[in-house]
Amino acid sequence: MLVDSPPEPRAQTAPAPPKRLAIRMVGLLVSAALLLLVFLASIAVGAKSMPLDQVWHGLFHDSGTYGDVVVGERLARSLLGLLAGAALGLSGAVLQALTRNPLADPGLLGINLGASSAVVTAISFFGVTSLSGYVWFAFLGASLVGVLLYLLGGARGATPVRLALAGTAISAALYGYLQAVMIMDGAALNKMRFWTVGSLASANMETIRQVLPFLAVGTVLALGLARPLNAMAMGDDTARALGAHLTRTRALSMAAATLLCGAATAACGPIVFVGLMVPHIVRSFTGPDMRWILPYAAVLSPVLLLGADVVGRIVARPSELQVGIVTAVIGAPVFILLVRRRKLAQL
Repeated sequence: MLVDSPPEPRAQTAPAPPKRLAIRMVGLLVSAALLLLVFLASIAVGAKSMPLDQVWHGLFHDSGTYGDVVVGERLARSLLGLLAGAALGLSGAVLQALTRNPLADPGLLGINLGASSAVVTAISFFGVTSLSGYVWFAFLGASLVGVLLYLLGGARGATPVRLALAGTAISAALYGYLQAVMIMDGAALNKMRFWTVGSLASANMETIRQVLPFLAVGTVLALGLARPLNAMAMGDDTARALGAHLTRTRALSMAAATLLCGAATAACGPIVFVGLMVPHIVRSFTGPDMRWILPYAAVLSPVLLLGADVVGRIVARPSELQVGIVTAVIGAPVFILLVRRRKLAQL
């Protein structure tokens, strides 16, 4: 007589108490409201001073010079900042969970450098000069690094330590290649100088349309990995006992991070610290549950990126500071603080 085998156990996370759940939901709504305010500020504030009534008229009526400035430049810039910020936050959260390292970010595994190396190759060897051309090369470079990282990290036997070591090796090799090409090719150096800083200034609707499909797929993948990543946080053996498929989860996590970070880097250049800071800060008040870390990171990371972009436009009027510079200035001391707190916690 055949007896049906019992169902395979699945990863479970204890439900949060109703009060805590309500607090987290309210916090997420407040974060979304803050993002809306920063988004509107990004449209209203620029290196060129413009009265709010003219901003409103240009946004909804699109007539004349102000319409071109607001809709053609600021709106596209703000939308790209929102999308890129969410992508960097999600990719950072996924990589931190995958490597079990709360101080990891997309740059740790060489994905940013993969995009940068592909762009300098396109400029130096293929004569690509437009942003629309950079996008595809940058995304291809990030994707190749993601695949190589997974293969070198052990594929089916990949572990957080192997992935981190493989990322370090790939980053060192790509950095050497990047510097060598730029030193030998002065034209490539001049064209790369602006892109490598990280900026939203060249944003346009065409760039957004090019990267949007990759960002959408990466976002869906990342959000769908919350439960498996929760199981993996308890260790490989426990995750297997709970029914998590480790190889599939690692492969999908790498795919999600590559899609998100690759598309964001392709459109804006390598922007540092956003994927590091926000998930780490979010974890301090949500706890380790990825079901909350991921949506909070997706909402609050654009707040940081757009806020830094607004600051960069204000402090250097009539010129502006690229957002990559502002996030680096903010992120460096925060990173030092996070490292010190982590060391103190281990004492």
